[in-house]
Amino acid sequence: MRQTGITLLICFLSLFYLQGQTHRLTSEQIKTYEGHNCVTLKDSTSVIVEPSGTGSFAVYKTFQVLTPKGAVNNRIIKYDYDPLTAHAFFKWATIYRANGDIINLDVTQACDYAAPARAIYWGARQIMLEIGRLHPGDVVEYEISKKGFTYALLGSDDDDARFIPPMRGQFYDIVPFWVTEPTLRKTYKVTVPMEKELQFQFYQGECTSSMRYEDGKKAYLFSVDNALPFKREANMVDLFDAAPKLMMSSTPRWEEKSLWFNKVNEDYGSFDALPEAQKKVDELIKGKKSEMDKIAVLTHWVADNIRYSGISMGEGEGYTLHNTKMNFTDRAGVCKDIAAMLISFLRMAGFEAYPAMTMAGSRVESIPADHFNHCVAVVKLANGTYMPLDPTWVPFCRELWSSAEQQQNYLPGVPEGSDILLTPVSDPENHYVRITADNRLDEKGTLSGQFIITAEGQSDSNVRRIFTRGWQTEWEASLESQLLAVSPKAKLKKVDYGKNPKDYQAAPIQITFQYEIPDYALTGENEMALKPLVMNNLYNQVKTYLRIDTDLEDRKYGFRDGCSRLVELKENIRLPKGYQLIDKSRSEEKTSSSADFKGTLSQEGNTLHIYQKLALKKRIYEASDWSDFKDAVDAHKSFGDYLVIKKQ
Repeated sequence: MRQTGITLLICFLSLFYLQGQTHRLTSEQIKTYEGHNCVTLKDSTSVIVEPSGTGSFAVYKTFQVLTPKGAVNNRIIKYDYDPLTAHAFFKWATIYRANGDIINLDVTQACDYAAPARAIYWGARQIMLEIGRLHPGDVVEYEISKKGFTYALLGSDDDDARFIPPMRGQFYDIVPFWVTEPTLRKTYKVTVPMEKELQFQFYQGECTSSMRYEDGKKAYLFSVDNALPFKREANMVDLFDAAPKLMMSSTPRWEEKSLWFNKVNEDYGSFDALPEAQKKVDELIKGKKSEMDKIAVLTHWVADNIRYSGISMGEGEGYTLHNTKMNFTDRAGVCKDIAAMLISFLRMAGFEAYPAMTMAGSRVESIPADHFNHCVAVVKLANGTYMPLDPTWVPFCRELWSSAEQQQNYLPGVPEGSDILLTPVSDPENHYVRITADNRLDEKGTLSGQFIITAEGQSDSNVRRIFTRGWQTEWEASLESQLLAVSPKAKLKKVDYGKNPKDYQAAPIQITFQYEIPDYALTGENEMALKPLVMNNLYNQVKTYLRIDTDLEDRKYGFRDGCSRLVELKENIRLPKGYQLIDKSRSEEKTSSSADFKGTLSQEGNTLHIYQKLALKKRIYEASDWSDFKDAVDAHKSFGDYLVIKKQ
């Protein structure tokens, strides 16, 4: 009886202790967060780093449900990890009901599933714990334990060795400090051996930070109180480029990472020559005189012939690029395999070439934490400079480096070492799309005539896509759909796209359309209203900037488009006899560092002349560019408004 009484007392004290540690929102705080479904009371991560670089993570979170929607949204807790480099499990989880009940969940019932994936299937996992039915006022508290490191890079047969980062002894982390629900306190603590140096920086916000000595180690603590959900803007840059984040790394400089990346792949033999591949290289470069001709033919062959397929292919995932034999035999892989194939080809052709890491989608900071998600190549030219190449992003594209990746950081793995680099802005003229139309309008409102579209660079790839990626039996229907987007009554009479539009390397794309569109103009008594054809939903898929909402007066954050671009539109419309443009002729011109526009509208005799030229000079813009960008695009749009003509 005495033992039973002691046991009951311990259980009671334990529950009392848990309740004492679990805070609830006051009634005043609940009013403050009205409109939110849930509030995080505390979100903390604590990491203990071993000399090898392995991290032991304790991920703790407690939140209070405020609404029925919040209850439904949080009935399952999910956490992602990669079994190649980490192990994660729920340590404990508890529900504190609003009525005072306490439920300790059985974490042994947590599920471990393959994580949702698209295009890359490398075995990522997701642990899930079903909380069950929650009610407004309930508080949930849980802890997840993880051992390993952040990104899936190299595999190993040794269970303990797989938790050690590829750069043994080095530790880094990239910690998003933005939140999706109100958070009373968010903390990140990392404890490292005394001899390990750790550099860090907090970006795009403020935090409280400290470093203390604890038990012969250095403990760094970062915290933010009373954080609110980050407010996004349409078409804004990646959250890592705008929202609060913490970057840390024990690697002193990017040069060390560059040298290590080079050595890893040279030691592995990723780019060793292969007789069968050498034969293909010799065939491709035969008759090519200049270095750029050779580089181009090799890049395009690899881009067009190595399929993107992200399946686990054994040793060599992540930083180690699969070797020439595997890549040339399988003709499939992810970005690093496609890049490795090109590097092997270039070396067999006598060039000096190496792999490079890059981040497609966001910025890489000066703190050498591995913020990379993509692999490309660099080749050394005769003048001693390195040129980046990306065969993954240029299938059937006239470019060698996709300008959808301009203003993007990359780190070459070269034998002399390299700092982080930035790809330059591509001139808008490199990606022009030009539409020239000659039309005739009759008194019934029928428009007939022809237009010619020509394009280069990224615009060429977009216009040409139906030929390079679509079925030939669908070519004409796809082209006709461009006119049907203008009017469902449009009739395609003839289209000329040349002898072989699939041959993208021969010349920029050019397509000529002949058509008739009944009831194109809105007709009234002795007057009509019509839009210029070239600005009436014609090839809008090339005009990605039209998806950017220019109704926003101001922007707080940078924004992005698909690519720098030049759009030049010209249309002549012969009017029925006696009709005159009601609005006066107009001319408008705007010039800035981010966007230029020039447009004219006039009538000579019975012919309307419409011309405009829009140059968008970047892919990624600063918030300060918004006014100039907006003014240029709005002026461009205004020249597509209805024109009213009247019989005199």
